[in-house]
Amino acid sequence: MELTHLRYFLEVARTEHITQSARNLCIVQPALTMAIHKLEEEIGVPLFKSSGRNIKLTEYGAHFLSRVQPLYEEIERLPQELRSMASDDSVKIRLNVLAASSLITSAVIAYKRLHPEINFDLTQNESSSLYDVGVFTYADAGKVKPDDDEVARFDEEIFLAVPNMEQYRKVDRISLRQMEGEKFIGLAGTKQLRSICNEFCRGLGVRTDISFESDNTSAIKDAVAAGIGVCFWPEFTWGRAERRKIRLLRIVDAPFRRDLLVTLRRNKADNRNTENFYRFLVVYLRKHFRRHR
Repeated sequence: MELTHLRYFLEVARTEHITQSARNLCIVQPALTMAIHKLEEEIGVPLFKSSGRNIKLTEYGAHFLSRVQPLYEEIERLPQELRSMASDDSVKIRLNVLAASSLITSAVIAYKRLHPEINFDLTQNESSSLYDVGVFTYADAGKVKPDDDEVARFDEEIFLAVPNMEQYRKVDRISLRQMEGEKFIGLAGTKQLRSICNEFCRGLGVRTDISFESDNTSAIKDAVAAGIGVCFWPEFTWGRAERRKIRLLRIVDAPFRRDLLVTLRRNKADNRNTENFYRFLVVYLRKHFRRHR
């Protein structure tokens, strides 16, 4: 069923006159008559009947009109709706942030100051592929092949954060095997950083006793400072520790590092705003990492 034939049908149903409809549609009368006959043959029922010099809708035609007209009007509006969606979508950036959320939030705030017209949708969903810019972390990003158009990688060491107590003040490195029996503070849920730390500990045969969990990094830092336990601390993305309260010790059992990946997907008709933010974010992170080395 061709859209053009539906348009012809609607016009003839409106005027109830083939000649007038042909003029309105800027086509010759025989072509219009043939199109209506073809539509009737395709449907299998007569849509019009003669009424003097005019034509009228049959019972089938009236029913067909009642169903087709709203559908056709929806189709007519669709291109404009899609153009509006594309326009709105071009100033909206969907972020999937599974690592370094505090640092990424700071970058978003800084970018919004420069570009207040840009809107952000932030999610944390490991199974989602509906994002424009993603931030992920892996123990070995070399094994990972993300389905993205561009990827920037950042590498950072993971330390053990301990309270600034007498037993830790004279050391700057430690073996995790020495920490068996100590209380650990962990990230709640299926955070990617937690998975990396669990994998590292399993590889060493070290069991960590989790005494407290939180999905809030500030709460975890406060708990370490209060002496509730120790935690794993990414070198750059968690920021500097307040030395008066927390000491960061290098783990000596094996290299304990992670890769932070920032990825770009070109999902839109116009990806310029997404690409501009991606470039900004990559530069922002590079500057942050350099400052904290």
